[in-house]
Amino acid sequence: MSREKEIFKIDKELVTFAPFPTFLLNRNGHVAIWNDLCVKYFGYSLNELTTSKNTNINTTLFSTFTEESWNRILLGKEPFRFEHIQLVTKNDSFVSATLLTMPCFLDGVPSILVTCLLDDLVIRMDDTSQELIDLKNGLYSTFMVVTLDAEGFITHSNQAFLKASHWTPKRILGKTFWQLFPETVESAEIVETIWQTINSGQIWEGDVEKVTKDGQSYWVHLTAIPTYSQSEQNYHYILIEKDITNEKKLKQQLEKIAYIDTETGLMNVHRLENIVSEMIEEGRHFSFVYLSIDKFYTLKELHNDHLENNLIIEFTKRMKIYFQDSDMARINENDFVVITPLGEWFIQGFLTYLKQNPIYIGNMAVPISISGGITRSPQDQSNFSQLMNASIATIANVREAGGDSILSLSNATHKALNRRSIIEKRLLLALDQQHLKVLYQPQIDLQTGNIIAVEALVRWEDDEVGVVSPDELIPIAEESGLINNIGSFMIEEACKQAAEWQKEGLNLKVSINLSVREFRDKNMAKSILSILARTGCPANLIQIEITEKFALEAEAETSIIKQMRKLENEGIVFVLDDFGTGYASFRYMQLLPIEILKIDQMFISSLLQSEKTQRLIHGMVQFGKSMNLTVLAEGVETKEQRQLLEQYGCDAIQGFLISKPVSELEISSLVATV
Repeated sequence: MSREKEIFKIDKELVTFAPFPTFLLNRNGHVAIWNDLCVKYFGYSLNELTTSKNTNINTTLFSTFTEESWNRILLGKEPFRFEHIQLVTKNDSFVSATLLTMPCFLDGVPSILVTCLLDDLVIRMDDTSQELIDLKNGLYSTFMVVTLDAEGFITHSNQAFLKASHWTPKRILGKTFWQLFPETVESAEIVETIWQTINSGQIWEGDVEKVTKDGQSYWVHLTAIPTYSQSEQNYHYILIEKDITNEKKLKQQLEKIAYIDTETGLMNVHRLENIVSEMIEEGRHFSFVYLSIDKFYTLKELHNDHLENNLIIEFTKRMKIYFQDSDMARINENDFVVITPLGEWFIQGFLTYLKQNPIYIGNMAVPISISGGITRSPQDQSNFSQLMNASIATIANVREAGGDSILSLSNATHKALNRRSIIEKRLLLALDQQHLKVLYQPQIDLQTGNIIAVEALVRWEDDEVGVVSPDELIPIAEESGLINNIGSFMIEEACKQAAEWQKEGLNLKVSINLSVREFRDKNMAKSILSILARTGCPANLIQIEITEKFALEAEAETSIIKQMRKLENEGIVFVLDDFGTGYASFRYMQLLPIEILKIDQMFISSLLQSEKTQRLIHGMVQFGKSMNLTVLAEGVETKEQRQLLEQYGCDAIQGFLISKPVSELEISSLVATV
């Protein structure tokens, strides 16, 4: 024993003048010596630690220590080194330090010498250790950091976390991981997921809502990292957090702006789509009621400047009163949607309600007329896009009939709209997988009887929707913007086929139908000439058919005329299709490079039944001749029709009398037999 006393014997001056905060504890854990550096860095005086019952060192400076660690210091017979310790100062801030504890004797009394190597005061020479310290200091200065033990109890936290959470160092220790989050079912599920993830040794990362000590909500981006302690043979967990409360609030404000119509407080079309999609997924039945104020802009013009806002606000009030407990949205300035389980008769009663509760501007009632459409889900339509399209179609029907009515479409019309929607989707697939095909209908010269040209016609037979005729396909393609894709496909196929026939010795011209929308692409002419060059097709074998609507629009757009002239200069011929069915304007005959006039089959079908039609067609032929144009009649089905057209001086015909649209191989056979 005497040898032990000699070896571990220290004197008071060794503690007092130590170059680091150093103090001496007796075996009961009370401070016996407390040097000036301890006062400087920790803030506590020796008097505070020795006279106050509530200011023991294990509840102040060492309050981050677990009871196990504290007992190891007091009862240990060997020196201990505690790395990365958080010491709590008098002003409730943390000081990072490495603690060295050593059993010793002071004046024959068993004691513990504690030396605090403060991280800020010690420069380590070991590069690896210093890098780790720098990394740790960087994390602590940038992020909120919390350390948990294996059971989820908080053992350490930095100043940034205490500031955000409103906890104090003394109060936070011993609290659990679960106490940091809101007491809601949703939060409990997220927290349990986090805990299970880190318990399995994996990192969890994401945005979570937390609560402060006083119950206030705040948001953090959390990275939860499991670490394994070799000495304790157990996991500890580090929570690294970045406060994102301001970003979250800003996002919520932006979402509110994005989803709410600020003037009426109703949701907008984006929010409506989400709500409707959720209801459809849940299998709920509801009526999608689209309401549009008729002649809204005329009402604005007739009344004073204050009408618009007042009218919309008052109209919204009446909707909310009448359609209580229903979801409502504002689609645009004068269109609204109500999502309701109410029956059709009740919905239609809204018009009567508006008449009984008119909107006044001053002392004058505003005569409001409403066009509305009712579409049921899922009976009529099955997704948001279809519901909107059906509603727009219904509104158009209602307005065509005079307006001021709320109607629903027939089952047959809904089926047609459903088919149209499916066709739009399937058309994308057909274009991508090249399921479209081309048939060719021959045209013969009436003087020679020879096939001189063919019209390329798109055909599509889909596994889901069956055969889709051009009359059905083209309008859908134009509205959906896919007409350009079909046009590109047709040009490519027609050019390749014309070049192939030429190699076989058949100089057949191929006509392609193109729309004005395609020619609004400033590179259209360049693209066509590029395809001609790539396929080796002479330009004079290609004819482009345009409608009268195309011609009327083209005459007002110089860029389209320039492209047409460019193609004409290369040898491409333009055909005016469906002549006589469009607009009664002949100005485009002067401006556009048209060489062939094609009389529509609507006139040919009644050629033999009406003398007036005969005179009309005869006049068309003479008009074409006077303009030095080639005249072609389509839809010719009988010999009698052919004979009359020959008498009128028509140059060529096309129709079932010659052949229905056939494949390229059948065209070759027809040329050989005609």
